Amino acid sequence: MGYANSSMVTYTKLSPNHSGQRTHSIDRITPHCVVGQCSVETLGNIFLPASKQASCNYGIGVDGRVGMYVEEKNRSWCSSSNSNDQRAVTIECASDTKSPYAFKDVVYQTLIKLCVDICKRNGKKKLLWLGDKDKTLSYAPKSDEMVLTVHRWFANKSCPGDWLYARLGDLAEKVTAQLGGSSSGTGTTTSPMYRVRKSWSDSKSQKGAYKILSNAKKCADANPGYSVFDVNGVNIYTSKTTATEVPSLVKVSITDLNIRKGPGTDYAKTGKFTGKGVFTIVEMKSGKGSTAGWGRLKSGAGWISLDYCKKI
Repeated sequence: MGYANSSMVTYTKLSPNHSGQRTHSIDRITPHCVVGQCSVETLGNIFLPASKQASCNYGIGVDGRVGMYVEEKNRSWCSSSNSNDQRAVTIECASDTKSPYAFKDVVYQTLIKLCVDICKRNGKKKLLWLGDKDKTLSYAPKSDEMVLTVHRWFANKSCPGDWLYARLGDLAEKVTAQLGGSSSGTGTTTSPMYRVRKSWSDSKSQKGAYKILSNAKKCADANPGYSVFDVNGVNIYTSKTTATEVPSLVKVSITDLNIRKGPGTDYAKTGKFTGKGVFTIVEMKSGKGSTAGWGRLKSGAGWISLDYCKKI
């Protein structure tokens, strides 16, 4: 088939890092997070050296401009998967440098428009987010369907970051709506279920499962100590409401309990330990890596996992 490039492109710096013309027609879009609030020019410089051994078809800079680094007809080197890159248009998006790697709104809005443009030029009326690796990779898209995939399915990476991952259902719905298509009749869903629990492993504590993220957040806010988890068990939102029964005293019986900068193992360690003793907890939250949740120390030193504490 013939291939075209997006008219949204305002900057082009073609990278030598690609495999030539695709061996599969385009039926996937794979958005990535750059891990940097950079410009399209910076992205072009990143992918220009052959030694980089990496590239993407398009990039969206921090100001919402679109750059092109590998023509759409060619396979970029972006997703750690030959089979995925052969059939996917890959898009690097400017993002924060720390988890959850959030995008500025102008970047997200441009991503929606660019996905609409890609779908239209490739004869697609629907963009699908199936929310599961095995389900997606085994799914054979219909002639008018485009499917979203993510880098983390093919490599030990967090890309595209939890911020965008939590919005892929929203992205698919907005793009499909602008294409005039419908998600009905596909036998799939474009939106994942967001579950509200104390921790991912504590399924009995679940308060509900929601298709709309904002509704899940409202439920978490109404239940102190609860968080919102995506289909893969990633904590994408923790209630800002302080848990009940604080302040409280807890006893730590191990010498090497890490103190972290936030409520979860996705926050950096402070480099300090509590040691054995009794400590005052002034706030409790759910978070990654702890079944019982996390407690903020009154001393201000940081957060500790309550899995290793006994309430006094």
